[in-house]
Amino acid sequence: MPVPIRRLCVALTLCCALVAGATAYASGSAGAHTSPRGTVAAAALNQPAAEPSPSPTTSAEKQRFAKTRFVANAGLAAGATYEWIVKPWKAGKFKKGAHGRRLALVKAGVAGLFTYNRLRAAERNAKGDPLLSKALAPLSKSIQNLKDLPAKLRNGDTGAASDFNDVINNVKDAGKGAGAPVQNKVPTPGQLRSGGQ
Repeated sequence: MPVPIRRLCVALTLCCALVAGATAYASGSAGAHTSPRGTVAAAALNQPAAEPSPSPTTSAEKQRFAKTRFVANAGLAAGATYEWIVKPWKAGKFKKGAHGRRLALVKAGVAGLFTYNRLRAAERNAKGDPLLSKALAPLSKSIQNLKDLPAKLRNGDTGAASDFNDVINNVKDAGKGAGAPVQNKVPTPGQLRSGGQ
């Protein structure tokens, strides 16, 4: 899993500060007196390393975490579906002879794969919250049936666009009913290429 540049910069800065502090402490303790900077560095070296943020431990925290992840994944799926499947479909971009039809269909196929991937992730997230899991359970088969639709979209089957729209609306309704309302969030091109992982 790639590490963000910001984390690498922070880690590198911290390491340099610790090495510089340790060097100052060592040279300060070698002489007859200890400089205040050496004392601060020694104190920093004796501190335990920063722990990564803890994972949820209580049942309530786990449920809240599950809902948060569900909302994020379902929101990305809804945003991709609306932006690259529903909008072009309603605008008639998928009809034969439409200007830009081929590109619209390719984008819809990619968005369809992304949507399927994110909905499967949202479905796994929902299992962490009993109410959300129960609300989403009837939609499991509908979500699974989306697997073959991206290929149909790329081949010009406009009925597939309607199916994507219906499933997204059902997932949004289930989330709302379980206290996890979903808002459309259009994925970045990088997220779309990576499947949102």
